[in-house]
Amino acid sequence: MDHLAAIWPRVASGIRFPLRRFEPPDSLVLVLTAVLVGVGTGLGAVAFIGLLDGFETLVDWLRSDLLGGLDSAASLMAIMGAAGLAVGLIVHYWAEEAKGSGVPEVMEAVALRGGRIRARVAPVKILASTLTIGSGGSAGREGPIVQAGSALGSALGQTLRLSDDRIRTMVACGAAAGIAATFNAPIAGSIFALEVILGRFTTRYFGAVVISSVAAGIIARVFLGSAPAFIVPAYPLSHLGELVVYLALGILAAFVAVLFIRVLYRTKKLLDQWGTHPALKATAGMILAAIIGSLAAGETVLGPGLGFIGDAIAADFSMPVTTMIVLLLLKLLATSFTLGAGNSGGVFAPALFMGAMLGGIVGNVAQGWWPGVVIHPGAYAIVGMAAVFAGAARAPIAAVLIVFEMSNDYQLILPLMLATVVATLLAEQLFEDSVYTLKLRLKGIVLQQGRDVDLMQGMSVGEAMTANPYVVERDMPLVKLGQFFHDTHSHSFPVVDREHNLVGMVSITDFDRAAERGPLDSLMVEDIATMNNILVAYDNEPLSSALQRIGVRSVNKLPVLAHTNPQRVVGVIRRRDIIRAYNIALARRAKEQAQEDRLRLRHIDNTEFLDIEILPDSPAANLPLADIAPRLPEDCVVVSVRRHDSILIPHGDTVLRPGDLVSVFLRRTDETRLRNCFLNQASPLPEE
Repeated sequence: MDHLAAIWPRVASGIRFPLRRFEPPDSLVLVLTAVLVGVGTGLGAVAFIGLLDGFETLVDWLRSDLLGGLDSAASLMAIMGAAGLAVGLIVHYWAEEAKGSGVPEVMEAVALRGGRIRARVAPVKILASTLTIGSGGSAGREGPIVQAGSALGSALGQTLRLSDDRIRTMVACGAAAGIAATFNAPIAGSIFALEVILGRFTTRYFGAVVISSVAAGIIARVFLGSAPAFIVPAYPLSHLGELVVYLALGILAAFVAVLFIRVLYRTKKLLDQWGTHPALKATAGMILAAIIGSLAAGETVLGPGLGFIGDAIAADFSMPVTTMIVLLLLKLLATSFTLGAGNSGGVFAPALFMGAMLGGIVGNVAQGWWPGVVIHPGAYAIVGMAAVFAGAARAPIAAVLIVFEMSNDYQLILPLMLATVVATLLAEQLFEDSVYTLKLRLKGIVLQQGRDVDLMQGMSVGEAMTANPYVVERDMPLVKLGQFFHDTHSHSFPVVDREHNLVGMVSITDFDRAAERGPLDSLMVEDIATMNNILVAYDNEPLSSALQRIGVRSVNKLPVLAHTNPQRVVGVIRRRDIIRAYNIALARRAKEQAQEDRLRLRHIDNTEFLDIEILPDSPAANLPLADIAPRLPEDCVVVSVRRHDSILIPHGDTVLRPGDLVSVFLRRTDETRLRNCFLNQASPLPEE
């Protein structure tokens, strides 16, 4: 038994190392996680659609039976107002990211937070969107399921402790699966995720996104059927001369798309300036949308409106031009009130509705002028849907494919491509931001091809600020303030009241000016402090916004307020804080780039990068690399040594210190031998 006990550690070591080194291929892990995200999002989309249908049935019962004594408009306002109140409370207290379409929040998470989205966002988004859309709010269902699917992908990636790059991929998988399941459009879902969410096309992302989209599409077809969203006649391109009309449609679509963006965000700005509880704003928005909806026959501008579009296209859009103009404008206003007030839902379906109306207008007018060439106005409605959405979202490829898959009609592919590209290019010239990116720009976040163009937009003020700063109360005597300046060596302080709420700023210049004017004995801080037009920063905003604000007034310090309590001081941000944060941001970007390079090289000739920390008892500690080199595996390359915040390019005389992080490129089969060289393993260092 003693002999067995003596040899067991070696046996266990021999067993442990092969088991520890066995890892499933990265491609297999990627495929399995993509499938999980696709299946989960597909089931979520099915549940969301079922929940939405059930709630719409409940609303119909409430309006006909419970509120039957009221006229149609009054019952509609009562139901939508109650739904808006509930949505406002749910979103405000549980997850503010669930406001609006949700797509900008997903883009922000991908660009700035490594794809990390709070898990609670998915159920909150589904619930809030069900209440908004089911009660009659003018919004689409694609935004909610895109955000919910992205949240599911992010949660799975974080649970599995995947890298930031992998988590971003899972977020894109969730977005693609959401579009695929909701609209039975797996190809368009994949392209939407790459074109809008990630902002770039790479083979590394494409495979996983397609797999997830296909998995969600299969789930949707099993539970919801395989029929396209619209059952429409096959409208051919009757005459090449029609391309001129489609070109005009693309131009008009750009103007409608920009009008949609401007009106939506102007409405949001006006309602944001209304100083009341967010739930009351959401209620007011829904009531206003109900009033707008009651002006249209059959309340056709409420809800997503896709059923009405399908019926109109099937009937070749045989309705008066004035009716279509009114419906377009009413849909624009109803959507702006619904989403601008903070309710939950997507902008995709409203953009399709307005595009269909615009296309119907152009088709009917052109048919009256050119009846021998323009035969089917319904064809222009299909193309108009894609063109307006492309101009609003700046996603021409996704727009073409979504409308193509929803209508299942390939014959219009040439007009679709022409009109969407023209609408996108002209809309970019008319207005810089899309319906998604404008929301981020208003928060100080500028994205370019899915990436943050400013290093410091990747950091929040809260990360860089000096927390728990020195502050002075407004009734502090100036004599005591002078001593405080001397003791702290600070040049300015936030001025607060007894509840620690910000009321002003006082600087040493203010103090010196007061001292020059006369005795200080009877004066207090509030007598000399700046109490109006104070520049502040908020802990959740990008650091670049604070930098711009500091540059405007050439100040050295800004008080930082909590976004959850916009009166309370939680820190200060100084120029030196920003410089330090800039260096950290540079290191982050370098790390991300290194991780991407490693992923690309990982499977070349069964090689990999390995990071090993030098511990105090490591056999390599305090030795130069020249002494360690003979013991390293053949063809092993020491790439870099990270020491504290700096990167060392290794040479033979580079001495490894405890705490150093050594990055090595080697064959996988040599991993055990390398670890023996750098770590204090049971087996001795191998000798040559």
